[in-house]
Amino acid sequence: MTHIKLTLQFDGSGYSGWQVQEKDRTIQGVLEDALSSITKEEISITGCSRTDAGVHALEFVTSFKTNSTMRPDEFLRAVNSNIPQDIRVVDAEECDENFHPRYDAKSKLYSYIISNAVPQNVFLNRYAWQLPLRKPLDVNAMKEASRFLIGEHDFSSFRASGCGAKHPVRNVMSIEIFEMPSIDFMTFKLDAPVIKISIEANAFLRHMVRNIVGTLVDVGQGRTSPAQIKEILNAKDRSATGKTAPSCGLFLERVMY
Repeated sequence: MTHIKLTLQFDGSGYSGWQVQEKDRTIQGVLEDALSSITKEEISITGCSRTDAGVHALEFVTSFKTNSTMRPDEFLRAVNSNIPQDIRVVDAEECDENFHPRYDAKSKLYSYIISNAVPQNVFLNRYAWQLPLRKPLDVNAMKEASRFLIGEHDFSSFRASGCGAKHPVRNVMSIEIFEMPSIDFMTFKLDAPVIKISIEANAFLRHMVRNIVGTLVDVGQGRTSPAQIKEILNAKDRSATGKTAPSCGLFLERVMY
């Protein structure tokens, strides 16, 4: 039996997240259907993360086992010929039989895009949280607040209900916040100011990144002071934090092994 590792990119706008669901269309479901059709086997594919509905990925690692004699490069071409164009396999290779895309990951990097453009930019609707505010977000305050989140903490305050994690302790290795006056889109330059928030951690709780982003936006709007982040962490209560940022602005950017 061969163990194949696939690296994907996908636009999650039209999907109910990664994990197979009985009725809804998911990334995992589409891939398993394609692989089962190609190999004439019942294929179960394992992913590196359980992304929410509408979340995108620049690098999503998966693996599956098969009795097929197809080479990895043949799988790459065959799968891409049998799946929608908003999902692409960008790399395929054989891997160790014990490799696990999720549990072997040392850390993951998620990035979130916020747009302050007024009027809103039509090309960012699917890929950014559009916040046409009268007053720009205070990015310096957001950076100051983010420092309280770095390190190993109990992130219960940023954990959504229904989270299946055994414990809420996570190690956030870095949070970087960038201001950009414009963003490149295909060969065009969109004059839409954006803020990119990148968070690397050993693992994430359900909606953890989106809840952190929502709280940092509250800081940027002056509703919450940077120092209050420490109090929010210590509260271990979801009601202490800001709103959950919409899924459209979230990208799984990289997985480190």
